[in-house]
Amino acid sequence: MRELAQAAGAKIGNRFHHENLRIDGMDCPTCATVIEHALQRMDGVLEASVSYAAERLHLEFDSEKIERAAILRRIQALGYAVLEEGREAGWFAEHRELIFSGVAGLFLLAGWLVGLAGAPRGLSLGLLLSSYAAGGFYTLRDAWQSLRSRRFDIDTLMIVAAAGAAALGAWEEGALLLFLFSLGHALEHMAMDRARKAIEALAELAPKTAIVQRDGVEIEVRVEELQRGDRVIVKPGQRIPADGQVASGDSAVDQSPVTGESMPVDKQPGDKVFAATVNGEGALVVEVTRLARESTLARMVEMVAEAQTQKSPTQRFTDRFERIFVPAVLVGVGLLIALPPLFGFPFAESFYRAMAVLVAASPCALAIATPSAVLSGIARAARGGVLIKGGAHLENLGVLTAIAFDKTGTLTVGKPAVTDVVAFSGNEERLLTVTAAVESRSAHPLAQAVVAEAKRRGLTWSEAGEVEAVTGKGLRAEFGGQKTAIGNARLFEGEVIPEVVLQQATRLEAEGKTTMLIQADGQFLGVLGMADTPREGVRQVLERLRSIGIRKTIMLTGDNERVGAPSLTRLAWTK
Repeated sequence: MRELAQAAGAKIGNRFHHENLRIDGMDCPTCATVIEHALQRMDGVLEASVSYAAERLHLEFDSEKIERAAILRRIQALGYAVLEEGREAGWFAEHRELIFSGVAGLFLLAGWLVGLAGAPRGLSLGLLLSSYAAGGFYTLRDAWQSLRSRRFDIDTLMIVAAAGAAALGAWEEGALLLFLFSLGHALEHMAMDRARKAIEALAELAPKTAIVQRDGVEIEVRVEELQRGDRVIVKPGQRIPADGQVASGDSAVDQSPVTGESMPVDKQPGDKVFAATVNGEGALVVEVTRLARESTLARMVEMVAEAQTQKSPTQRFTDRFERIFVPAVLVGVGLLIALPPLFGFPFAESFYRAMAVLVAASPCALAIATPSAVLSGIARAARGGVLIKGGAHLENLGVLTAIAFDKTGTLTVGKPAVTDVVAFSGNEERLLTVTAAVESRSAHPLAQAVVAEAKRRGLTWSEAGEVEAVTGKGLRAEFGGQKTAIGNARLFEGEVIPEVVLQQATRLEAEGKTTMLIQADGQFLGVLGMADTPREGVRQVLERLRSIGIRKTIMLTGDNERVGAPSLTRLAWTK
């Protein structure tokens, strides 16, 4: 039965294919609709879903009915290109709309100036025709695609309006319409492209390859080729390539890229790990439990991409308005041309008036105002270090009454720092000197925090010897002729820890701090407390938000409540 099931599964897997393709050449949401409709009509294509913002096509097809090459040829026949993974469109391809718009503007300016200078009308007309060609190139293509899909949109109205202006002899006005409209399209595409690259940067957190144990041999494979049950080797300092669980090894893993936890988490056999998190000083063997496309990071990227495609309320309104407005204007213009001659008015006069109405009704401002405003807002926020994923979220900023903040790296620095030095024997400087001498031999974030605090106080030390790392617990070494042990309470299992030491450690941990116990020749010298500290100016920012009408502020964190709650106190947080 197992063999039959495996054979059937292999047959299904070989027959039905899933692809996630990058599409180049889309310059408006209509393009995505055109590709979807064209592919969905092909026999053998089970699903075709296109995201204009992310420039991605999710494709599912039956290989017994249609070949992948035939699908690609259909996409190319529509005027679009499929880019291979890892390959970016060239500079011209990325900026072609802006280039065409700029050329249209230059020809328009030149034609207008030549006309003012009294040059032959033919020269001015040639320049304006060139402006028409450059400014209307993509608009005409999109209008044609819309008409093929039996839809009337603003692209269609713009082309008709520009043609009407030409019919009236108002070449400058028609060229200006097309230039402004093409510029609005280009600016909107730039905003989408910027957000798409931000999404791709998030996906780049995960490594591209992994070392896998197969048939007793270690081989390097692409992360996409990992299968459930594969065992991958993760060396110290490397990013974990896939979601899974630790099969062997002990290490501390920095999970802040995925969970937001401010402190590294100790991992032992059986513990779960996530793709894109950073392994500490110990080597791990991780058994893969999720494919690359199913990982926590992949789902995060997908959610961000979906959020980015959401339109603002104003954009949704203009889209609804466009669906009614464009056909109404075209019908009205047709009636203005046809009806007056029936009552004795000259056809030339009725046609002139209809074309004047058409040019005046062309919603150029409606078409470019929202994309331009969205781009300006997103660009200004980006200069301040804020990434806004789309117009919907930008517009909603104006009506917010509550804001949720990530803790680690946003409200806090994102790195541990020494907050408490409790010395039982000697002074604080002696305690920090001993601790820094041993911890300077470690790359662990907690160790580096101790070293940074000692240096800040101007302390110096000689090198410790015979350093032994006990993964997940701490360090043992020899310093100043004494056997020294530094770590958490688990490092001292089997020993009697004095009550005063336990009391101080418990107090610090209740405040959400990580503790480090220091022992020399069997005597406990003291306890250090460490925590992620608030960023400079955060308190003032929260107060400012409350003063401008934000009624509720919320803190989100991957840390547990014991660690997260004290952060509210340190930030003087009011819910």
